[in-house]
Amino acid sequence: MQNARTFHPSEGAGRLGRFRLSLLLASAVFAGAVPAGAQSLTDQPPGAAVSPDAVKQREKELEAVRQEQQNALAAQQKIKADIAAIGEDRAKLNQRVIEIASQVRTVEGNISDAEGRLRTLDQREDQLRGSLTSRRSEVVEVLAALQRAGRRSPPALLIRPDDALQSLRTAMLFGAVVPDLRARAERLATDLGELVALRKSINEEHDRLAIARDSLKSDQVQLAALIEQRQRKQAVMEKDMEAEGARAVAFAKQIDDLQGLISKMEQDVRSAARAAASATLQGAPAPPSGKPDLAALRNPGRQSPAIAFASAKGMFSFPVNGTKIHDFGASDGAGGIEKGISLAARAGAQVTTPCDGWVVYAGPFRSYGQLLILNAGGGYHVLIAGMERISVNIGQFVQTGEPVATMGSTSQVASILAANAGQPVLYVEFRKDGTPIDPGPWWAANEGEKVRG
Repeated sequence: MQNARTFHPSEGAGRLGRFRLSLLLASAVFAGAVPAGAQSLTDQPPGAAVSPDAVKQREKELEAVRQEQQNALAAQQKIKADIAAIGEDRAKLNQRVIEIASQVRTVEGNISDAEGRLRTLDQREDQLRGSLTSRRSEVVEVLAALQRAGRRSPPALLIRPDDALQSLRTAMLFGAVVPDLRARAERLATDLGELVALRKSINEEHDRLAIARDSLKSDQVQLAALIEQRQRKQAVMEKDMEAEGARAVAFAKQIDDLQGLISKMEQDVRSAARAAASATLQGAPAPPSGKPDLAALRNPGRQSPAIAFASAKGMFSFPVNGTKIHDFGASDGAGGIEKGISLAARAGAQVTTPCDGWVVYAGPFRSYGQLLILNAGGGYHVLIAGMERISVNIGQFVQTGEPVATMGSTSQVASILAANAGQPVLYVEFRKDGTPIDPGPWWAANEGEKVRG
């Protein structure tokens, strides 16, 4: 028969040492302790001596500012060199504009993804902190018990009978208590360990987010310069562009409905009428095989659609990175139905055209805020509204993926303002021969199916 294993108090104390140490170390995180020397110069009380560490920190901050200024200057010089290299080649300029716009939208998507991951991590951290806060008394109790266990001496081998009996009783009592104490310590150590790991993950996510935002800022500066150059070249071709734009806005104030605006523009405004005529004459016909020629999209110098609108079903990407909040045919909350879709977007997000087409209107219109209307040929029109700023002009031909506008910081469309006042929302509507149609069949199901400029 095997001998029963006896329990010794020193064994119990040693076995719990790891839990006590992990709890003591992690409790600093739980308490939100601030490392020494983390205060900045501005946190110092008036008249207090500035520590050498604070001076070094301030020098690092100034050096970072100087480095940022140098980087900005280098970026400006690179942009100028890029534009100079493009020269008068309109095709190269279009290609570069579309490439940078695509980069901007990719980074915007990465930022949104990172922010989503951060929200999930922050929620889990809040849950853990709330749980630990509600068990603060348990944390204190377990730490105190572990500290007492660590200080308790084992019973002596040569002692008086009374002392031996007391030691035996203590050992028996401790043996009954230790399993429960150990389980509680393990639970707390696990939660605190997860909290430490979460905080590390959150810090790493913040670092990635900061890098993405820096990249976005750089790309946006470059894109703004390229768009300005593009529009400058457009202005050279269209001498009376400013007068045409003013005339179009004046017409818009006299018209109540979208179809009336489209008809008026394509009949009475010279640049819009020319664009409409080009759409009629040069609109890409459907290919005999029924399959669109995607290679035609790689021609940055084209002046007419590479793919017929009717043949491009399942190939378009949304004009802005965002979440669909209203769908075609749904109730508009005022007794009618939605004639297009609405996308909740990021403030300042880049808006690109989903297809090739000619601009027949660009400017404010009624409750739509800034409105852009493209004639895509074949009797199709694409209406995009809710932007803060439009960067193309009436009569201009734009290619798939080309940047055409920028979102603001709040909703600009009156019909969706009440429910989404604090978030920019883009409204998109497709029309065929003047009638709104469901744009659903044209949107790509996944990233690999989207047409690219």
